[in-house]
Amino acid sequence: MKIPKRIAQALINSLKGGVVPRVGLQYVAVGRKDEIDALLRDVEIVADGGASFRFIVGKYGSGKSFLLQTIRNYVMAKNFVVVDADLSPERRLQGTRGQGLATYKELIRNMSTKTKPEGGALSLILDRWISSVQQEVMASSGLSATDPGLPKLVEKRISAVIYSLNEMVHGFDFARLLTLYYEAHIQGDDTLKAKVLKWFRGEYPTKSEARQELGVNIVITDDDWYEYLKLFAAFLKQAGYAGMLVLIDELVNIYKIPNAITRQYNYEKILTMYNDTMQGKAQHFGIILCGTPQCMEDPRRGVYSYEALRSRLAEGHFTGEHKDLLSPVIRLQPLTHEEMLILIEKLADIHAGLYEYPQIVTEPDMVDFIQIEFSRIGADTHITPREVIRDFIQVLDIVYQNPGVKVRELLGSDRFIFAQNAVEEEETSPGFAEFEL
Repeated sequence: MKIPKRIAQALINSLKGGVVPRVGLQYVAVGRKDEIDALLRDVEIVADGGASFRFIVGKYGSGKSFLLQTIRNYVMAKNFVVVDADLSPERRLQGTRGQGLATYKELIRNMSTKTKPEGGALSLILDRWISSVQQEVMASSGLSATDPGLPKLVEKRISAVIYSLNEMVHGFDFARLLTLYYEAHIQGDDTLKAKVLKWFRGEYPTKSEARQELGVNIVITDDDWYEYLKLFAAFLKQAGYAGMLVLIDELVNIYKIPNAITRQYNYEKILTMYNDTMQGKAQHFGIILCGTPQCMEDPRRGVYSYEALRSRLAEGHFTGEHKDLLSPVIRLQPLTHEEMLILIEKLADIHAGLYEYPQIVTEPDMVDFIQIEFSRIGADTHITPREVIRDFIQVLDIVYQNPGVKVRELLGSDRFIFAQNAVEEEETSPGFAEFEL
């Protein structure tokens, strides 16, 4: 495969470190075809004006974040705006000390488009919106960019877009801020533009400060930040985008909240989001949450401990061993041995291309590696793609740096087997910090 070296380096470094790369996923994507197809059907529904809500459930290292990143890259190429965030002790869906607002801030900070995939796209989106409206008005009216009558027509067109938001919760205030941004754009007032962006990012701590600087009597808070995401989705459609997708990972951090009442408030927020999307109260809006089986199914602390969610999300009596990818919860099954073999073949090609050496790891070597990995006690149920990837890249690094080492000898050595067992013990010991792939 011909892959730019910067992308190949990012892929190898990220996978070796146990994190999902932001670029180049198409070069290592294996399996998950059914799951991806199911999520892409949701994307089509969102683009048509509907809404979607999904949970992706899998154990640590099973590929949840990899699947999220794959969908993220795909929908951005389809003219979607994507916002994403990982939950943490400081970022929740609801909190008493700004944890919900912190999640909103992270989502807006990571707002991404096809032309700005690394995040921070809010100002670009607003400027592009104003520019596109100006171009439409010029095309329909025949006026030039310097014509004194153009701003009035543009303002009228923008007012029509903004008016459509007024019927939504907090829509009037959202529209007021959009108007302020347009006025600042026309006047070349970068200071006012920065203040409006600050408000949209949820960074005004008090209403008095917002009133003093912008003349508005409202700020985004822990209680209503989700309503503003729906407003953004409606506005983005008006601004020429296909819709907005919200990706929230590490749902396990809600499961870990020690206070039962606080956990329930967070699950209540999930219920609100779920009901909105399922009942058609949101448009051009998709949500995907990721978590582990335990954080979903634990009857005492998990999502299913909240009866209203359990009754909506729990599997029916007829599921059994069959996959139901039309249900709100997508459960990731382990990759097959054949899929893992294809994956390490791709990694071997990328590694050889990156360090410019002829491929020295043969297909029999790779088959041996897979057999050794999956012959460990408990591997059928506990081994994850992350562990296999990390081990294989380590093998590639050693063989590349030590040309005299034979792959089959390395795999069969006591040192390799001992290293495997040591890693396994470390990962199952209390306090081990696990990273999502």
